[in-house]
Amino acid sequence: MEYSEQELLRRESLMKLRELGVEPYPAAEYPVNATAAGITAGYDPDKGNFQEVCIAGRLMSRRIMGAASFGELQDESGRIQIYVKRDEICPGDDKTMYNTVWKKLLDIGDIIGIKGFAFITQTGQLSVHAKELTLLSKSLKVLPIVKEQDGKVFDAFTDPEMRYRQRYVDLIVNPQVREVFVKRAKIIAAMREYFNAAGCLEVETPILQSIPGGATARPFVTHHNALDIPLYLRIANELYLKRLIVGGYSGVYEFAKDFRNEGMDKTHNPEFTCMEIYVAYKDYIWMMEFVEKMLAKVSMAVNGTTRVKIGDNEIDFGGSYRRLPMLEAIREYAGVDISGMDEDALRATCDRLGVHTEPSMGKGKLIDAIFGEYCEDKLIQPTFITDYPVEMSPLTKRHRSNPELTERFELFVCGKELANAYSELNDPIDQLQRFEEQARLKSKGDDEAMYIDMDFVRALEYGMPPTSGLGMGIDRLTMFMTGQTTIQDVLFFPQMRPEKVLKSENKEEQK
Repeated sequence: MEYSEQELLRRESLMKLRELGVEPYPAAEYPVNATAAGITAGYDPDKGNFQEVCIAGRLMSRRIMGAASFGELQDESGRIQIYVKRDEICPGDDKTMYNTVWKKLLDIGDIIGIKGFAFITQTGQLSVHAKELTLLSKSLKVLPIVKEQDGKVFDAFTDPEMRYRQRYVDLIVNPQVREVFVKRAKIIAAMREYFNAAGCLEVETPILQSIPGGATARPFVTHHNALDIPLYLRIANELYLKRLIVGGYSGVYEFAKDFRNEGMDKTHNPEFTCMEIYVAYKDYIWMMEFVEKMLAKVSMAVNGTTRVKIGDNEIDFGGSYRRLPMLEAIREYAGVDISGMDEDALRATCDRLGVHTEPSMGKGKLIDAIFGEYCEDKLIQPTFITDYPVEMSPLTKRHRSNPELTERFELFVCGKELANAYSELNDPIDQLQRFEEQARLKSKGDDEAMYIDMDFVRALEYGMPPTSGLGMGIDRLTMFMTGQTTIQDVLFFPQMRPEKVLKSENKEEQK
């Protein structure tokens, strides 16, 4: 491995520290009792509080002025100034800790511990006066600390490729990134609280499945050595959750890692988090109201308001959302009435509208292609697109007033799908016929069509009560609630091409 000059100097410092008897990676507990934000918010000079502070964090700056120095310590909560005086941390004759360790062998990025007391400097800066300094972890890499000179910024860690690959560095030097993930945790916590209050039970279902069901998507395939069978990473957890409704639970939900072997872009990652919830004796109309109240609660919990700025748009998650049937949306935005069209007529309509199609596409995908091309980007404020054609919804109950449609909605925000919900199909005969139609599409070359799951059909034959189900992408919801424009910004470690592959490709390009 090749090291830069600075990295070599840090390794030399590491060896010198050990020669001095200073362990650069001590094992003992360090008794932290305060944080930067806690001291900043709570210190009162009149009360004389925070007089026995023990704080730890990363050294982010240092200004040495002879026998006294100032530095800046960063912990999870933020930054605070520290004051280090030679005779305070070296009370005896041996001044090694200050003159050698602090001044020469410590580097920006090292993790240190400070025991001392809070005070206000002569310039009015809240600081921690160090009485004792401990090295807790030596940093061997140089942090890209932002510098400004003549109004220009240098060494800012802003390149997306580097930020996503080295998220640990991104979190250190771009503290605002951490807040996105704090909000993500708040989103999930608020949803859990809402579901639990509604009497639903959080459950877990299999990730490795013998039949990848619950969605139309291409799965990842693996092999189970002990059973000597192929298995699939789940594309959805829907069918297992509905089995639990058959089993007698009145409401179940799961925050699930799902996997779809498909394309990647600013709003799609092959590994993603999806929340699915199923509630017995409810329908999709009830679910719309349930979703409206949930998103208002989540937005208030995360941002303190139901209004969120997303790009150039201010989105309001409060109140009631527009409800627009899919065929009406196509009439409104594409200017065509496709109701009653067969596959040939739909394909001809796509050709006339300039919508790309593939020979393997059936009625459902042709309709979806028209909708995607002409309608989705018009749906900025939260909008329920309802009543999908039956060909697009193999797991959905037929519409109570029109058997050509289904009781399904998708929620769109800023031109992107956020949620998908049904009045769930609980007729086992109809369900088997829908599966068989999916098998026909698969035989035509549609590798995203569903498999036939006979065990799920058998479960329905025992009887599933009327049920409403909802799936919602947590990654995309986090994007909306935090104002991010790419899904990679709400994933700690998004999927990326290996660095070695990239380097070899770059070499080939240079040739």
